[in-house]
Amino acid sequence: MAESADMDQLLASFRKFAVHGDTKASGNELNGKNWAKLCKDCKITDGKNVSGTDVDIVFSKVKQKTSRVITFEEFQRALEDLAPKRFKGQSKEDALASIFKLVDGRGPSNVGVTKVAKAAALERLTDASRYTGSHRERFDESGRGKGREGREDTVEHTGYVGAYRDAGTYDHKTKPEK
Repeated sequence: MAESADMDQLLASFRKFAVHGDTKASGNELNGKNWAKLCKDCKITDGKNVSGTDVDIVFSKVKQKTSRVITFEEFQRALEDLAPKRFKGQSKEDALASIFKLVDGRGPSNVGVTKVAKAAALERLTDASRYTGSHRERFDESGRGKGREGREDTVEHTGYVGAYRDAGTYDHKTKPEK
């Protein structure tokens, strides 16, 4: 029972890494980039015993000749190949159990991913209520964009020049004749 639970955890980790970074991935096959990420994130590569080159060589060895991805069974064989190299002082079974523990339940980490900036300068530059000139015309009072009507000049057939402040006040300014 414990072995099936471990295999379920291993399969869950395999699927998490298989779909990482690919919206069209089914989760049944792991590509070389995600295999290298799995080994790095789960600390299988330690820089001394197992390097990135070793990870790539094992991936090439376990995959089929014409394929560019590995299945879950090939993934298990790859871990079996890396286990004695990563845990040199242990027996093959203990090394395999140790490497499975490193991978069990883990998912891709997002260390080094770009974060959204939350600086005061950014707030000031993106506040549409503070825009001036022609840029102000593209937004309504609430700060939402007007879309096409904010980008295109609309022709008004009033007889006044565009953006004339006192448009429509001619009748009020002229003196009535006596």
